[in-house]
Amino acid sequence: MRPIAILQHESTQGPGVLRDHLDESGIPYRLVFPASDGGAPVDAGKFCGVVVLGSDHGVNEDLPWIADELALLQDAVRRDVPVLGHCFGAQMLARAMGAKVSRNLCPNIGWSPIWVTPHAQQRMGLPRQAAIFNWHYDTFEIPDGAVRTMYGSHCLNKGFLRGRQWGFQGHLEVTEESVRNWCAAGRGELLRAQGPAVQSEAQILGELRDRIAALKVIADQTYRAWTCQLDRPLFFACNPVSACA
Repeated sequence: MRPIAILQHESTQGPGVLRDHLDESGIPYRLVFPASDGGAPVDAGKFCGVVVLGSDHGVNEDLPWIADELALLQDAVRRDVPVLGHCFGAQMLARAMGAKVSRNLCPNIGWSPIWVTPHAQQRMGLPRQAAIFNWHYDTFEIPDGAVRTMYGSHCLNKGFLRGRQWGFQGHLEVTEESVRNWCAAGRGELLRAQGPAVQSEAQILGELRDRIAALKVIADQTYRAWTCQLDRPLFFACNPVSACA
């Protein structure tokens, strides 16, 4: 089975819960670091899926590695290779599909409720409402042919899907450790950021264990649904009871 390419851009924004799911499911993956390496693979045919994680950069910045990632995602869309975008990754996927990415009305940092559309409830087996972790300033338009999967009060488009390509304007992958490390690294940013959807470090870390446990249920369900779309050898077929239920 070809590996999944996981594109990681920041040390505090690793694959977290997703990596745990892939390890437990025996699905191979390859970590790629485009920002530090200065480039990314552009041939999606080498992978059974592509995951793009968050970044401190914006998708509209003129950087060689961002151009490479855009080419990779455009190739994945052409080949119908499954894509899973988190935050920056969702914005990159939207761009690859021809949609506009621009500044959101306000920053969205911390925990906030989202609502799941009926289509996504059925496709991913998710509840109608959940709380996810956010750290973003930009937002995307829903690409042509895609459907909205999640929406929020301070950012309308929190998720979309088109076929096997899914994007989420938030972070399903975070762990308790990664949120703490992220807050420590971004302490100055948290002090500067303002708006109705910005939480303080104390608010983000409050009841963190319970918040992470609830988010993990959502993440596990989403990741199972996404990885069941991967092209697998017959002997590596997804277990329809334990993995794809």
